[in-house]
Amino acid sequence: MKTISFLFVLYAFLFSSCRSEQNFDATGTFETTEIIVSSESNGKLFYLNAEEGNRLKRGEEVGLVDTIQLYLKKLQLEASMKSVDKQRPDIRKQIAATKAQIATAQKERTRTQNLIQANAANRKQLDDWDSQIAVLNRQLEAQISSLENNTASLNEQSSSVAIQIAQTEDLLKKCHILSPIDGTVLVKYTEPGEVTSIGKPLFKIGDMEHLYLRAYVTSEQLAQVRLGGKATVYADFGDKKRKEYSGTVTWIADEAEFTPKTILTDDERANQVYAVKIAVRNDGAIKLGMYGEVVFHQE
Repeated sequence: MKTISFLFVLYAFLFSSCRSEQNFDATGTFETTEIIVSSESNGKLFYLNAEEGNRLKRGEEVGLVDTIQLYLKKLQLEASMKSVDKQRPDIRKQIAATKAQIATAQKERTRTQNLIQANAANRKQLDDWDSQIAVLNRQLEAQISSLENNTASLNEQSSSVAIQIAQTEDLLKKCHILSPIDGTVLVKYTEPGEVTSIGKPLFKIGDMEHLYLRAYVTSEQLAQVRLGGKATVYADFGDKKRKEYSGTVTWIADEAEFTPKTILTDDERANQVYAVKIAVRNDGAIKLGMYGEVVFHQE
């Protein structure tokens, strides 16, 4: 009888210990924002300093794709731009001769008009000068119109070449591989010397400083979970080793989903759960895919 009592007490103790060890609201795994950096140009990869585990700064150049053909194209376009600029007419200089002829004709008309008033010339001479001035003015208008049209055409050519130069400069810029965020290189997909193409993955980078625990809660637990709410997150290092972190709920799923098999919830009978994300600041100890537990604070 004493043996039975002892076994009963031992079982109760073990059961209570197991219950105390599961003093959490939900569990999940640690994830981060991952970005796959792909090539934006075609050509040979000269270098790629993105080894797995390297920490990169946002905007830091880590690689370069062959730029020779694009650079030569840019030089060709710049030469075309200079050629177009040299063809642009100087309207003021080209109409100067015609304007000088008009000025001379107007002086002769004035002189003839004075002679007519002194009865030293006839009316026909004045009419001839009026006719000549009118012809010269029409010539000047036609000349200006032609030169302006020619200038407008050259300006359009110049703008077209300028756009092509800007496009080439943009393509040259895309040959320089930059880190999109502050983060750690997770996977490297290619090596220097390989020929890459637009859209080909080069490396994957993740923000290992700002992680989040993706956990699942039942509909009954939603009452204690809200956006911006505080929580305590425990990183599970195995062998009953856990480390505590402060967390903030940053996302709650709008729709329920069936309980993932790898996820534990406080109510294991629930068929559907809601995914939540709890942001934590990593001190370097948490690794991706590591299991964690969360306790939501009641406010």
